[in-house]
Amino acid sequence: MNQPSINLKFIRDDVKRMHAYVVQNAAGLLKLDAMENPFSLPPDLQKKLGERLGSVAVNRYPGEQVQVLKKVLCEYIDIPSGYGLVLGNGSDELISLLCLASSQMGATVLAPEPGFVMYAISAQLQGLKYVGIPLDADFELSEQSMLSAINEHSPAWVYLAYPNNPSANLWSKQSIQNIIAAVSAYGGWVVMDEAYQPFSSHSWLDEIKANPLANAQVVLMRTLSKFGLAGVRIGYLVGPDALVAEVEKIRPPYNISVLNAECALFALEHADVFAEQASVIRIERERVERHLNTLNEVKPFKSEANMVLVRFMNSLDSSNSEDADRLHKNALRIFEGLKERGILVKNVSKMHVLLTGCLRLTVGTPQENDKLLNALDELCAYR
Repeated sequence: MNQPSINLKFIRDDVKRMHAYVVQNAAGLLKLDAMENPFSLPPDLQKKLGERLGSVAVNRYPGEQVQVLKKVLCEYIDIPSGYGLVLGNGSDELISLLCLASSQMGATVLAPEPGFVMYAISAQLQGLKYVGIPLDADFELSEQSMLSAINEHSPAWVYLAYPNNPSANLWSKQSIQNIIAAVSAYGGWVVMDEAYQPFSSHSWLDEIKANPLANAQVVLMRTLSKFGLAGVRIGYLVGPDALVAEVEKIRPPYNISVLNAECALFALEHADVFAEQASVIRIERERVERHLNTLNEVKPFKSEANMVLVRFMNSLDSSNSEDADRLHKNALRIFEGLKERGILVKNVSKMHVLLTGCLRLTVGTPQENDKLLNALDELCAYR
């Protein structure tokens, strides 16, 4: 049967050149690649949630319950006076909305790299210029490079993931304050992306509350995905009322489904259950780091998230092309070796030069982490 000829002349050339975001096939594998909460709801809560969702009016457009969710979230985080909240279909949609709100000729988005890929993708799709500033060798902010780029480009949005993905570290508070001051001086905005807040020792929300004047041009972004609702897709943005009002104008009117809103409300009513899960994950993260530090030629980077970035064959010099090739091959060997043992992690070795030789490991349950560490013991027995 002859196939019809497809004409794509009205599809943007830059879109044609892009690669779609790929989700790894995890069928039959222990899934430690996507920073998800590994714990499911307890059986009694599963039953209660099922009964509750069964009574939701799915024949109606989202309305009152979404407004209730906004109110509950504001109470949950103790939102400062003069601030509002925007709900998004995950953080991804919120990033796109911020770009859309400022997609005018010459507008720029700036972020440290390696970082969350959607900052660059959303900027490109909305016609904004994107500028990436490399972190230093230990994934710390290069403050002077950031400030120089800010001075040169006057970006509309500067994204600071706090903690960062994939390096999982918190950056210097003083450096961030200096960046905020530089961006605020010309009316730009700094977005503190706190996707991993449940596992972090510090939140920039505390800084906003303590010094609102210095943080007047700061937006806070969070998601319930790491809270334990990755499948529900609820993100939220906290910012000054004046900015929130502008973003609300371009938010799709029904971007949050009634089922997702009800799931989120249910979870927040049982926040203590999720807080306990986060506590276990933080304890397990420390155990995973300690164990990795005992392995030969392995360097785990200190984490404030529910993942650990690990460099293998750490003594090699990634700036040397031959060593870099060996690092890539070894990272792939360990990645495939884990997969053969039924464990899926994320191979980030070729995502950025600073990540050469690295894998990103999601922190799982104690039993899952035992399986991961036992497998790494075998794979990292270098001779």
